[in-house]
Amino acid sequence: MTTLKVEILGTGCKKCHQLEANAKTAIATRNLEADVAHITDTMEIVKRGVMKTPALVVDGKVLSQGKVLEPSDIEALLPAGH
Repeated sequence: MTTLKVEILGTGCKKCHQLEANAKTAIATRNLEADVAHITDTMEIVKRGVMKTPALVVDGKVLSQGKVLEPSDIEALLPAGH
């Protein structure tokens, strides 16, 4: 099983923390192994092309930005076979 690299991009607001919690719930529900990081550096966020936070990045790919996804929505975005 490969470990997913999940990143939450955002400055640390309430919505960013909620997205991180929802991502962790989705990962646990799918019984996946993942490293979850919260990136708060504005320059790093912009460098990745993200203009709206919070953003969800999985294995280097921006899957969502500007909204707090529910755990079920995140589950649907996570790759199969991990």
